[in-house]
Amino acid sequence: MQICVIEDNHMTLNVIKALLQRVRSYGVEAFTDPQEAMARCEATTFDIVLVDYQMAKMNGIECVTHLRNLTEYQYVPIIMLTADGDRDLRVSAVSAGATDFLSKPFDTEELRLRVKNLLSLRQAQLSLADRARHLDDEIAQATRTIIAREQELIWRLALAIETRDGNTGEHISRVATISKLVARHLGMDAEFCRTLYLAAPLHDTGKIGIPDAVLNKEGPLTEEEVAVIQSHTDIGRRILEGGDSILLNMACEVAMTHHEKWDGSGYGQGLSGDDIPISGRIVAIADVFDALCTERPYKNAWAIDDAYAEIQRLSGSHFDPECVMALVAAKPEIEEIYTAPTSDVTAA
Repeated sequence: MQICVIEDNHMTLNVIKALLQRVRSYGVEAFTDPQEAMARCEATTFDIVLVDYQMAKMNGIECVTHLRNLTEYQYVPIIMLTADGDRDLRVSAVSAGATDFLSKPFDTEELRLRVKNLLSLRQAQLSLADRARHLDDEIAQATRTIIAREQELIWRLALAIETRDGNTGEHISRVATISKLVARHLGMDAEFCRTLYLAAPLHDTGKIGIPDAVLNKEGPLTEEEVAVIQSHTDIGRRILEGGDSILLNMACEVAMTHHEKWDGSGYGQGLSGDDIPISGRIVAIADVFDALCTERPYKNAWAIDDAYAEIQRLSGSHFDPECVMALVAAKPEIEEIYTAPTSDVTAA
């Protein structure tokens, strides 16, 4: 335990220092200049401070006030040494933050015991603080583990849905990444971008409820079959709604609204403009962009520039113009997605 003694009387200072240094577990630094002592306290955190009241450059109350204004000294015990028994002085010292008093001339055994008791309290305080930090670390680690497991489960579920639809996990990985980039260029905070990155892969959750004969039909669909396919947004809503987490709620929004159009001509709920949740507007543009840029059984992959031209042509009708601008702003990063080697789709 580290002790700071501030006393401008050399004889008194030497007595206190010699007394406290008899205890091997104590480290003692002594100062006759209170300003020098304050500078030292700003550089290191002592476990207890003993300060005389009557000093030339700074009195004890000024020292106590200065120490209590330092974050590290909010709870450090401070003993004021004073030969003045004036009640108002003691009230002022307590008001400034003094923990205890010792009257001069002091009894050496009383000084030793008071320092010992206050240092025992200080040790308990430090132990509690250390335990609290340890618990915080354990909670943080447990939270990271839960998040990692949640993320893995989401990707596995999304991959299963994509496989049933005849696609690979590369599509959901690209849609998730493009969605995150668009959100970032829209100025969304890091937590929103991460949540959208994990919610986007679940945009087609409702397709799990579409019959295979319709979902995997080769050739044109009838009007009735188109209606069945379009019902996947409502099925996705029913599967994902009612969750307690922000992530599940956003996933529900995305599943329900990623086929809405800015002009109101889409499907789901027939929403338009800002009535469409921003998560759905972002995933809508990411989903269509990736569909244009990748090969499908019924079409060849478009060049990225051609896909951008098509998205821009549909700005204000199919897509939110601000999302289109964000997609354009993210073009260098998006181009890397289609030229870089395939990555692990479960990585955030």
